[in-house]
Amino acid sequence: MAGSRVAAVLATGLYFGEGPRWHEDRLWFSDFYDHAVKTVDLDGRVEVVLRVDGQPSGLGWLPDGRLLLVSMLERKVLRRDADGLAEHADLSQVATFHTNDMVVDEHGRAYVGNFGFDLHTFEREKGGRALYTEPLPPTADLARVDLDGSVHVAAEGLRFPNGAVITPDGRTLVVGETLGRRLTAFDVGDDGTLTNRRVWAALGRRLPDGICLDADGHIWVANPIAPECYLVSEGGEVVDVVATDQRCYACMLGGPDGRHLFMLTAAASDPDIASASRTGHVLVATVDVPHAGRP
Repeated sequence: MAGSRVAAVLATGLYFGEGPRWHEDRLWFSDFYDHAVKTVDLDGRVEVVLRVDGQPSGLGWLPDGRLLLVSMLERKVLRRDADGLAEHADLSQVATFHTNDMVVDEHGRAYVGNFGFDLHTFEREKGGRALYTEPLPPTADLARVDLDGSVHVAAEGLRFPNGAVITPDGRTLVVGETLGRRLTAFDVGDDGTLTNRRVWAALGRRLPDGICLDADGHIWVANPIAPECYLVSEGGEVVDVVATDQRCYACMLGGPDGRHLFMLTAAASDPDIASASRTGHVLVATVDVPHAGRP
C-alpha cells in the first residue's frame, strides 16, 4: 500500500506552502515566508495573486465570492474586498498563539484553529521531542467566526487544532488535533455551534496536519513528521498512502474531476529553516475517489 501511488512534482520554489484550496480551476495556497497567496495550475504555472504584510495561512471564500485568509501572527481573519484587504475578525481573545488553518462553511462561517503555545520554541527546548514528551503542552480553543465577523469559542481544549473539513450535508465538522494524534468530529448545529465531540480516528504514531475529505467519507491527511499523505477511514484504518518527497504539511483534492490529490511539502516547518530557503514543493497524484465537502 505505502508508496503505491506516484506523486509528481508540480511546482517548486516555495518557502512553505499551506492552506491549499481548489478554486476557479486552480490550486490556491498560502506561502508563509513569501507573505503571499499564490495559485498553481495543472501545467505548473505559479502566480502571486495577493501580497500580504503578515504571514497568511488558511483560505476560504464567503458566499458572495470574497476571499478570507488567516493572518497568523496578527491572530486575525482578513477579507479581500474590492479595494484591498480588510479585517474580518480579530481572534486575539480566543487564540493564545498563532492562528493557523481554517474551513469556511456554505453560510460563510469560518472555523479557525490556533497553536495554543509557542510550538517551535517548545520543540527546541525539548530537543525535537515535543510531540511525545510529557507533560503535554497547553491546549487551544477552536474559534468560530460568523458572517458578521463576530467571534465565538466553538470548541475548547483541543491539542493543536489544525486542518478541518465539513461533510457535504454541512452537519459534521472533523478537525485534526496535531498533538492529540487524532481526528475529532463534532455535530454542527443550525447556528454553527459544535456538539457531540468524539474521536473520529485515532492515528497512533502518525500526526494530522492539513486534511481533505473524499466522496467515500474518508479523509486524506498530510503527515508533518513523515514524507507521506495517507487516507484514513472513520475508526482509524489507513486505507491508502502516497509517498512524498519531503514531510507533507497540507493536502487538497481538486482538478477537473476532483481526483487530483495536491500535497504541499517542505524540508521542515521550523520558521528559521523554512524561511531561509525555498524548499517547498507542490506535488500531485491521481486518486480513485473524488473530493467532497469543504474546503
